[in-house]
This record gives sequence, C-alpha cells and structure tokens, in this order.
Amino acid sequence: MNSPFKGIFGLFSFLAMFSLVLSSCHPSAPDKWSDTPTSGSIAISVDETFRPIIDSEIPVFQGIYQTAKIKPIYEPEVDAFNRLFKDSVRMIVVSRGLTLKEKEFFADKKFFPKEIRIALDGIAVICNKSNKDTLLTMNQLKQILLGEITNWKQISPKSKLGPIKTVFDNPKSSTVRFAVDSICETNKLSKNLTSFLKNSEVLEYVKKTPNAIGLIGVAWVSDTNDSTALSFKKNVHVMSISRNKDVATEENSFQPFQAYINDGRYPLTRTIFIINSEPRTGLASGFTSFVASDRGQKIILKTGILPATQPIRVVKIKED
Repeated sequence: MNSPFKGIFGLFSFLAMFSLVLSSCHPSAPDKWSDTPTSGSIAISVDETFRPIIDSEIPVFQGIYQTAKIKPIYEPEVDAFNRLFKDSVRMIVVSRGLTLKEKEFFADKKFFPKEIRIALDGIAVICNKSNKDTLLTMNQLKQILLGEITNWKQISPKSKLGPIKTVFDNPKSSTVRFAVDSICETNKLSKNLTSFLKNSEVLEYVKKTPNAIGLIGVAWVSDTNDSTALSFKKNVHVMSISRNKDVATEENSFQPFQAYINDGRYPLTRTIFIINSEPRTGLASGFTSFVASDRGQKIILKTGILPATQPIRVVKIKED
C-alpha cells in the first residue's frame, strides 16, 4: 500500500501526453495482424476494474468461435491508453472516450478509432461489515477524499471506529480519475489516501479492517450467484449514497443497483467504452460486435453493471 495521490491529476495528463509524443516519434509499421472477425489471436488491454465483465464475455465468445483467441491484459486505465497509442493493442476497454488531441494524434496516422458504449458502471463505496454507518452524502464523500473529514466521529458522533482509512485500487486507475474529476472536481486528493494494485486487494482490505472505506467497481461486489443481479456480496457493506447536500437518510440514499444507476438516483456512475483502432475488420471488431450484441449485453447484465441496450427491471429491495 502507498500514498500516491498528491498531484494525481497532473500525473494523468503527463502520462497521456508523454505517451502520445513517444508514439509519434515512430512511423507506423506495416499491419502485422492477420486475424478475421471470428478467428486468429489478439491481445486487448482492459481497465482492471472491468475484469469481471471481460472474464465473463471471453469464454462465451471463444466457445462460439473456437479458432478465436482473445488475450486480455488487465491493467490501470492509463496503461491501457498507452498501449493503444503505441499500437501494441488495437482494442481497449476503459471508462472514457478519446480526447480531441488523442483523436488528432490517430488522424495524423490515418487511424480513426471507433468508440462503442457498452455499459454504464457504478462505483461502489464499501465499508466493513461491523460498521453501522452505511449512509453518506456526496458532500461527505468528497470531504473524506479531500482529507477534510478524517474520523468516523465526524460522520456519526457515537462511532468508536476512529480514523477513516480510505483505499483505492491503483493510483493510475479510472476510479482515481473519477474521484479527481467527478467527485472532488480538483487536481488533487488527500495525501493520506492509500492504494493497492488491484480491486480484489481493496475488497480484501476492507473486509478485514473495521475503520476502512474503499472505492471499487460495482461488478467486484455483485453477487454472481444471484442470477437476477439484485444482491451484493455479504462480506462487506455496500454503502448507500445520497445526492442531498445536508443529510443522508434511508429514503434519499441509494446503493448501486442497476435500476438506480439507470434512473440516476445513484450518483457515482460512468460509461464503459470499447475503443477499437483497427484499420480493417479483424478479431477486435468481431469481439466488439459480440459484446455489444444482445447476447453480450445479457452477459453484462449478470455482472451487476448496467448494459447499454438491455431493459432493466425495477424491483423493490428489502434488506435484512
């Protein structure tokens, strides 16, 4: 674990631009791919947050097209974009589209990447099962991330949990970028925040640490044994978040269920994109089409994330 969050916004910008400059120094090599939409072998880069989705999609796709081989590289979002810029992969799964400068970079090389919206993700805020304070306002969450709220007594005066230990998956992850851009709307986070390398490590740490709070992709806490995707794993609390600025109540706070992501009542959401830079129709295009198809979208539905095209049932949920 480390504390890498000081000036994190500048790091994102520097890494992206540095990679673009490096890539532009090398002329495009002749196309080295010989795959088709349903055969061959390719590597793709996937934001590690979305591993549960792609781990569910690949076996089904390869079961249908048995001469196709998709090799996923799970890594932070920044690294996924760097691979795309260097043309070492031609398909990435990430939580943002290309910027104008990135599009211009590809256009100069006569590449015109396609951006396909495949799902709407929720970022889950999790705490230990022993923690009874499971409601937060967006303003409280922002203050925690900025270091203005540092103790559980500031959330609930009766709490005996002590200092709040906030953890993320990786300093270069899309979740950290979302916290910077969309929650805090500033170029830095508290230097007291800590990070691991993977979402699974965040889950394990919060499970063992009574005073911890973690931000994690919702697919990591969805109960995959529930075919309806209407429940979460039982080893942590998934906190309810309120848009109300003053107080979080059971009536105005919501967990990241698909229906609440869909109608906007859950506030921590972001789009998941496939970015495909293939100059021709190859295996990346075939796999992209599958994920965006009815069958691929139903697979996403079962992971707890909101698919781009599947209808969502609104169900009244009662917790014990």
